[in-house]
Amino acid sequence: MQVILKQDVKGQGKAGDLVKVSDGYARNYLLPRGLAVEANAQAMSEYKSKQSAKKHHEEMERKAAEEARAKLEGKTIKLKAKGGSGGRLFGSITSKEVAEALLRDFGIEIDRRKIAIDGDIKTFGTYTALVKLYPEIAATLYLVVEEE
Repeated sequence: MQVILKQDVKGQGKAGDLVKVSDGYARNYLLPRGLAVEANAQAMSEYKSKQSAKKHHEEMERKAAEEARAKLEGKTIKLKAKGGSGGRLFGSITSKEVAEALLRDFGIEIDRRKIAIDGDIKTFGTYTALVKLYPEIAATLYLVVEEE
């Protein structure tokens, strides 16, 4: 019997998946607990429309990520920080500060957890950062840390 899962079911699939299970498992476990619905004509049409909507959203997100990568690839961001003698900073430059600079300079809002910086930035100089925009889509930025 084919069913469409309403919730994640261990060993079967995630919510929204179309899975084939035994008749007894579906009738005695999945359907009474509200974990799935039988894949009849109405449920299948809803499933197909949800799948097409999901695909459309993924395409739009991918397109937006490609546009953001075109804006950001190879760009240089200047960050100012206070430092002491020997070119060392008081503290360090974090991905949060890089995300704020991206929003300020390019108008692109990116979560700080999607910014990967090579090592810790504790001295003045030039560094590289990788911004993960979408799975398999990333942009490389150059960070220039200058004294205030």
